[in-house]
Amino acid sequence: MSLKDGLLAILITAIWGLNFSVIKLGLTSLDPFTLASVRFLLCALPLVFFIKKPDIPMLYVALYGVLFGVGLWGMVNLGIYFGVSVGIASLVLQTSVFFTIIMGALFLQEKIQKVKIVGFTLAILGLIFILNLTDGSITYAGLVLVIIGALSWSIANVVVKKSGATKIFSLMVWSSLFSPIPLMLLAYLTQGQDVFSNFLTNIDGKAVFSILFQAYPTTLFGYWVWNTLINKYDISKVAPLSLLVPIFGLLGSYVIFSEAMSMGKIIACALIVGGLLVNTFGHKLQTR
Repeated sequence: MSLKDGLLAILITAIWGLNFSVIKLGLTSLDPFTLASVRFLLCALPLVFFIKKPDIPMLYVALYGVLFGVGLWGMVNLGIYFGVSVGIASLVLQTSVFFTIIMGALFLQEKIQKVKIVGFTLAILGLIFILNLTDGSITYAGLVLVIIGALSWSIANVVVKKSGATKIFSLMVWSSLFSPIPLMLLAYLTQGQDVFSNFLTNIDGKAVFSILFQAYPTTLFGYWVWNTLINKYDISKVAPLSLLVPIFGLLGSYVIFSEAMSMGKIIACALIVGGLLVNTFGHKLQTR
């Protein structure tokens, strides 16, 4: 990988890591579902009028939009709203890697190698450490919601794999059409009619910045660049860089919100990132 592309990939992981802190900024003004719905509305409009439809059936596009928009980011937003620190959320969400492995075995007949079981075990130990944190950085309800988000992400990955999509940017734009309405419905069911009537009153500079950051640098630019690099280089050279996301997430939570880096957090981070490293590189080491 060239130096330019390597730095670009690191930039994307930094954006994705900081995005969790940006979400928390937006939640000071808007409810979780409204924040997510406006984000995906801007991802779809007006680009949907200029970008051709994805090269897959619209059923896959709609399913991906609901899983990615509602199942992943709707639940992550709600988890942060219910008290999970942004650093922990960015870390726990990476367990989607292991859910994806399980989904691949169940639906794509992919084999689970022994080394991946070792990585999964390390990640589970990391989650156990998180469950025992007493520094106020988690709530059990919030943690469960982020795990649901990780599970939704893994299912969305399987949907993309099964669909055979090649135009990823087109998929991101068109699938975003199917996220806002169910998110707005959830906002209405949880917050009532006031969520719409008070929207213009509640929205402020922080919320606007949060929405724009999530829609453009994080979603459209981030996933477009990332998948472009995956198409340009071997996936084994690009994918491991995603391990930097929780690192930037924890750094962002420390700098922006002064979240303490307790020993329990450090151990949990080491175990989960260690599990991801084993999952990514273990097979090569075993072969050697």
